[in-house]
Amino acid sequence: MNPNAVLVAQNVSMTFYDGPDRHLEALGETSLALDDGEFVSIIGPSGCGKSTLLRILGGLVQPSSGEVFFESTPVTAPRPRIGFVFQHPNLMPWRTTIANVELPLILRGTHEKLAREKALAVIDLVGLSGFEQALPRELSGGMQQRVALARALVHEPRALLLDEPFGSLDALTREHMNDELLRIWSVDRKTVLMVTHNIEEAIYLSDRVLVMSSRPGYITESLDIHIARPRIRENLYTPEFASLMKRLHHSLATGSA
Repeated sequence: MNPNAVLVAQNVSMTFYDGPDRHLEALGETSLALDDGEFVSIIGPSGCGKSTLLRILGGLVQPSSGEVFFESTPVTAPRPRIGFVFQHPNLMPWRTTIANVELPLILRGTHEKLAREKALAVIDLVGLSGFEQALPRELSGGMQQRVALARALVHEPRALLLDEPFGSLDALTREHMNDELLRIWSVDRKTVLMVTHNIEEAIYLSDRVLVMSSRPGYITESLDIHIARPRIRENLYTPEFASLMKRLHHSLATGSA
């Protein structure tokens, strides 16, 4: 096992069964390793098993075969040190921003004062200071997703799994959230794995982009992104960026590098 790897999947696959004669192969045999502080994105056709893979890595579901290791320990259930952000914020509508963010800590038995301090710190980190008492209905879609991100960060996770976190946002808000995510990530460089359908987003954010085949999905390519950090919007208009876009479009179209 790679000694620098924080999160590792070894030959994981997933088949869903609906009766003895009906089954769906959602994920083909897949292996990957995420290094400490690495930002990796996964792209692939709809229904190829990207989200299933993410849920397996987060311990939300158990694979039909294979194993997952976090910090060299088998993952058989969700871990506080593995944060998870879904496509939809899934906030409790009757709880304020700070109440939504501190809830995971309260449920774990964290002292109320300490939970409040930690929640305030991550709310400030995601740029929502001043909205601590706002209800979800009073926040924009982008702000709601910031609350969901803060809720995932309040555990101080080492790894963060993002399942199309900006997929429901408009283009301009999505661009802004990309820049905000890079800012937040740069603070302590957590290990991040993000599922996205947006090739531009994947290149702009990532150190490496993984390409998956159609269902049952497996990884067909791992492409390193050698664009200097910190990233800026002007990177999108360079020949290097255009070449990476072309390469990944070709990989998606052909299922190979």
